[in-house]
Amino acid sequence: MGSEQWRVALAALVLAACAAGVGAWLDSPRLLVACALVGLIAAAWGWAALTRLAHRPVPLPPEPTPPQSSPPRADLDATLEHAPLALWRLVAGSAPLALNAAARRLIAPGRAVDVAALLALLDAQPGRRVVTLPTEHGQERAVLAVSALTVQGQAWRLAALAPIESELETEALTAWRQLVQVLTHEIMNSLTPIASLASSAPPLLEGGEHEELASALATLARRAAHLQTFVERYRSVSQPPAPTLADLPLEPMLQSVQRLLAPAWHAAGGQVEVRVEPASLVLRTDAAQLEQVLINLAQNALQACAGRPAPRLQLEARLTRGARLCITVADNGPGIAPGLEAQIFTPFFSTRAGGSGVGLAVVRQLVHGLGGTVRHARRPEGGACFLLTF
Repeated sequence: MGSEQWRVALAALVLAACAAGVGAWLDSPRLLVACALVGLIAAAWGWAALTRLAHRPVPLPPEPTPPQSSPPRADLDATLEHAPLALWRLVAGSAPLALNAAARRLIAPGRAVDVAALLALLDAQPGRRVVTLPTEHGQERAVLAVSALTVQGQAWRLAALAPIESELETEALTAWRQLVQVLTHEIMNSLTPIASLASSAPPLLEGGEHEELASALATLARRAAHLQTFVERYRSVSQPPAPTLADLPLEPMLQSVQRLLAPAWHAAGGQVEVRVEPASLVLRTDAAQLEQVLINLAQNALQACAGRPAPRLQLEARLTRGARLCITVADNGPGIAPGLEAQIFTPFFSTRAGGSGVGLAVVRQLVHGLGGTVRHARRPEGGACFLLTF
């Protein structure tokens, strides 16, 4: 409590005491006069204190702490300068502007053979695609992503370029290594008995052992037929047919595939479910090749679900983020064993005894030819799930 407030309180106590004394000293005029004088002095003293309090400025509440401001412009510029992607800004009527060090390095001497050709690649419509960069180290592939935006009423495009040549070479070498291992395994499985029987056939012929010779020749014929079948399968994987594109309503197409698959799934005690959202979805694709993809995936799913009490196959078409169309093929089988996701699309790789290992390889070839991608995805409820995105 401040001094002025103490004075007001003391004056109020004196006035209260004087009021009490007036009643007690009615018979003594002198005391009444003294009490009145004291009361007047206390009232004047208290009034002066109240006046000073009334004119004292009221303290304002503390100003709220301003929210933290965004990072300084210098920090933003430094982040952009050291971004790992090469970034350009494109404005109609102007040359592409390099926004960071990675972009300037690409067009610096010793890197680009033809700067004009490299910059011409950036003048593309919004989207993502793989481009080839002319550099002094040879042709290098990169992913070009272009997005459109409007800044202060002006149309801009932002282009990001990420070289991926070394990563693609590593993936290609890995894929070829896996393919060669499988090819070597398949070919040697047939050539070893062929070579062995071919070397033992002349002694059998000279010894007149016609039954053993006939058996050896029959085995030779079987292994040669197996090798021929293997080569035909390899040809089907390495030389996919060119697609014939046309607008295809997805709901009737998936229902047609459902009718085709239903008897086999019903015989196994299961069912095939189809869902299309919205029902008006249309995809520009090759109907026959897309149906072949779905049939291959469905056959793999049926074989994986063998022995299950209630096998189920789900075919679903829907739009995802970015207005991309996704077709899902999922089952409730055991799913893909952990660690094999990267190998299941390798030609002739199979986790099933007696499997050809061609089905998923053909699926990937056909989907890529149709302009899409196919991926395996894990679901919390288990089973195998393949996503076809276009």
